[in-house]
Amino acid sequence: MTSASNHDLAVRMAELARDVAAPAALEDVLRTTTKAVLDLVPGAQYAGMLLLGTGGKYETLAPTSDLMYELDHIQISTGEGPCVQAAVGDLIVRTDDFEHEQRWPVYTPKVLELGVRSSLSFMLYTTRRNAGALNMFSSEPHAFDAESEAIGSVLAAHAAAAIVAGRHGEQLQTALSSRDLIGQAKGMIMERYNVDAVRAFEMLRQLSQSSNVKLVDVAKQVIETRSGS
Repeated sequence: MTSASNHDLAVRMAELARDVAAPAALEDVLRTTTKAVLDLVPGAQYAGMLLLGTGGKYETLAPTSDLMYELDHIQISTGEGPCVQAAVGDLIVRTDDFEHEQRWPVYTPKVLELGVRSSLSFMLYTTRRNAGALNMFSSEPHAFDAESEAIGSVLAAHAAAAIVAGRHGEQLQTALSSRDLIGQAKGMIMERYNVDAVRAFEMLRQLSQSSNVKLVDVAKQVIETRSGS
């Protein structure tokens, strides 16, 4: 990332933080967030949020394209896909190319028919009754990289905060605690190896993939190792 793009990102993040804190309709805040996804996340062409409820109920929020409604409907009808997996299980779910994706055998062919080739999803929050994910897609394969994941994680945190603030009556257990751990580990790596935030996040991801350990667990190990030294 250049210094100019770093500055632009910092400015947009500050604007989003103000939007979350200021009184506003939840839908407006979320639309601002998904618009920021298209502006800031490398590779993102379409974005939206999928909220899951009990009894098969679901809600598509702040879509930047009608395509998001179709993609969410396919996931709900098939019971599989990256957004569902991120909402109920993994903090980050990335598909580099649906042509070679094998995790969702029913969902994947339907997505390819729509011209979608890659995706990136982030858990927003999860409870016994509800779950949610921030999702982005591209018609190009290998559209997303470590920088996309790093920026997307921050935007997901903003979206989660907005949903919690807008629906404060519900007891939501957010994924923010996991992001806090990842952020802390990332900061330690930046300090130790004198690298920027994107490179630090990429190092965490590489550790996660090479050891087949969840990203948040790798972050915990980094923190515990540093604390114990």
